[in-house]
Amino acid sequence: MKIKRILISQPKPENDKSPYHDIARKYSVQIDFHPFIKVEQLNVSDFRRQKVYVQDYSAVIFTSKVSVDHFFRMCEDLRYAIPETLKYFCITEAIALYTQKYIVYRKRKIFFGNRDFNDLLDIIKKHSHNRFLLPTSDVCKEDILKLLENNKIKFTQAVFYKTVPNDMSEVGPLDFDMLIFFSPEGIKSLYKNYPDFTQGHIKIGGFGYLTTQAIIDAGLRLDLSAPTPEWPSMARALDNYLQHNNSGK
Repeated sequence: MKIKRILISQPKPENDKSPYHDIARKYSVQIDFHPFIKVEQLNVSDFRRQKVYVQDYSAVIFTSKVSVDHFFRMCEDLRYAIPETLKYFCITEAIALYTQKYIVYRKRKIFFGNRDFNDLLDIIKKHSHNRFLLPTSDVCKEDILKLLENNKIKFTQAVFYKTVPNDMSEVGPLDFDMLIFFSPEGIKSLYKNYPDFTQGHIKIGGFGYLTTQAIIDAGLRLDLSAPTPEWPSMARALDNYLQHNNSGK
């Protein structure tokens, strides 16, 4: 069966440069965007229950722009004046530049990797005398924690924000030929919003091991998975899938 309508469980791209727009035109398919999950700020009282004190740390690790936003918002809620001496370690340059929303970039010590956390880890190890704070959601990638632990980095993971199911009433019935998920929490949200969901003819794709495992554990059929050595991004994997599926090959 040809794929005609696809739901990507991510926010809609801000411009037409997204590879998904190219895919939609290339295969004459309709691609809608709506995240199944959303992020909420942790309130101050819940944060304080963790007994984590930001002033005890000389460096902070940012794994996403979301972690940047919620770190600075929490510091503001705590009325904590962040010292200029605090060091920032970011997975990518894009995240490092994003910190300019809150700080004067040129006056801070900011470090960043090129592609993934392994790149950043090499830099962190050169500054291992610091005490690192790792702001995360209530759902944190275990591989990052293991990498820091295995390399004997002095760090503390602290929950600054939480992931909750999004309201899907705006989407209405799941009248799609394919659903693509990017986190295990998206699968939980699927059943919270659509408790009677049955897959039937709907194709399901998942990005990342934990997501694909959550799809399988939910008893769903996994039709598309990424990343792979051949298809490192979901967009490229989807392009390849549609090329074969919609051509009837």
